[in-house]
Amino acid sequence: MSTSMETRRKRRAIPAVIVTVLYLLPVYWMINTSLKRAGDIFVKPPSFLPLPLSFDSYATVLGDSDLIRGLLNTTIIATGTTAVTLAVAVPAAYGLARLRVRFVPVILLLFLVVQMVPAVNLALPMFALFSNTELVNTYQGLIIANCSLAIPLAITIMRPYFLSVPNEVIEAAKTDGCTTLSAFIRIAVPMSLPGIITVAAITFLGAWGEFVFGLALATDAEMQPVTVVLAGLSNAFGTKWNDVMAASMVIAIPVILAFVFLQRYVVAGLTEGASKS
Repeated sequence: MSTSMETRRKRRAIPAVIVTVLYLLPVYWMINTSLKRAGDIFVKPPSFLPLPLSFDSYATVLGDSDLIRGLLNTTIIATGTTAVTLAVAVPAAYGLARLRVRFVPVILLLFLVVQMVPAVNLALPMFALFSNTELVNTYQGLIIANCSLAIPLAITIMRPYFLSVPNEVIEAAKTDGCTTLSAFIRIAVPMSLPGIITVAAITFLGAWGEFVFGLALATDAEMQPVTVVLAGLSNAFGTKWNDVMAASMVIAIPVILAFVFLQRYVVAGLTEGASKS
C-alpha cells in the first residue's frame, strides 16, 4: 500500500517538475548569457554553459551611474509605496470588515474593477493631472500612481483577515479599557500579521517591477526607475545582450532575496486569506 502511494506521489510530481524547469529555464539563460563574452552569445550550436566565464558585464553594469541611480530611485519608490499602502489599506480593511459601513459590496466591487484596469490606461490621465499639480518627475507622484493600484488589492487581501478576528476578543479588549483604535492596534493587527506581511511583500515587488508609470510620469532621466533605465540599454547601434542580462540579474537580486526570506509568509498568507474569504 505504501509503495503504491509513493509511486502515485512521484507520478504527480513529474508535471510539477516539468513546469518548474520550464519556468526556470529563462532565468538560467539570463544568468548564462550574463556570464558570457559578447562574441560567445550567438554561437551555433548555443552553449549551455558560460565557458569561459566572464564577469566583464557585471563590472560594466555596476559601474553604470544611470543604472545605480535607477536602482536608488526604484528603492525609494517601492519602499514609499509599501509604507503608504500599509498605512492606508490596513485601517481601511479593518473598517470595512468590523465597522458598520454602508455599501461594502459596492466598494469591494469597485476595488476589483480598479485592479482589472491596465496601468497604461491610467498613466496618461495621471500625467495630465500630475502636470497641473507639479507631481510629474517627483517621487511623490510615482508613489501615488503605484498606490492607486496597490491599495485596492491590499484592502481586498486584508479584509478577510480582519473578518476572521473573533468579535469576542475585540469586545473583551474594549471591556478591559481599550478604545476601538487601541483594540485595532493591539489585537487585530497582531492577529492579522501574516496578511500584512503578504500585502507588504506583494506591494513592494509590484512597485519594484513597475514600468508604465515610470515611463509616463518620469520624463526626467534623473527620476526614472531602474525598469525604464534597463529598457534604455537597447539602442540604435544594437543591444549588448550580456550587459542587459547582467543588469537584469542585478535588478532581480532584491526580488529573489525578498521572495526567499518571505516565501513562507506569502504562501501562508495567500492560502489563509483565500480560506477566510
